[in-house]
Amino acid sequence: MTRRQKDPLRPLSDEEREMLKRLSHASREPAVHVVRAQLLLAVADGKSYTAAAASVGRRSGEAVSHLVARFNQVGLVALEPLHSGGARTIYDSEKRQQILETVDHPPDADQDGALSWSLSLLQRRLRQQPEFSRVSTYTLWQVLHEANWSWQLSRSWCSTGKVKRRRKSGIVEAVDPDSEAKKP
Repeated sequence: MTRRQKDPLRPLSDEEREMLKRLSHASREPAVHVVRAQLLLAVADGKSYTAAAASVGRRSGEAVSHLVARFNQVGLVALEPLHSGGARTIYDSEKRQQILETVDHPPDADQDGALSWSLSLLQRRLRQQPEFSRVSTYTLWQVLHEANWSWQLSRSWCSTGKVKRRRKSGIVEAVDPDSEAKKP
């Protein structure tokens, strides 16, 4: 005898049913979307959670119940997987921008004891601020690389794709429009 479902699937609208049918047969969608659409359609057609899971080659009826509960709350967004591991992002775009603004200004020779940024020097400078009290050099390295900065043989960080050229009128910053295409 089956147990009563705590959170049964709500009735599907015509648009939702049509979208789930289309997704369940799609070959260009991520596999997780296809399987979840098939699961929801099986439950909508009256199958139990365990039978719906077995119909797509899964074992857990409990996972299907979680999917149904999430679908009842948020709709078709439930087909998209949630964050499933790895460290969460600590530094949002504002804080990353603060890091890049700090790198844009050269270090003070008297205060920092150097004329160019190293990761440890940048870390020391940023750790003086409370929101960066635990920033690691690896995080700084990632932020700089995502912003197209690279470590040069001159032992300094340089924005990739930009170079300073000396002209008769003075020093000009030239930008390489193909810098993204040249990356491996």
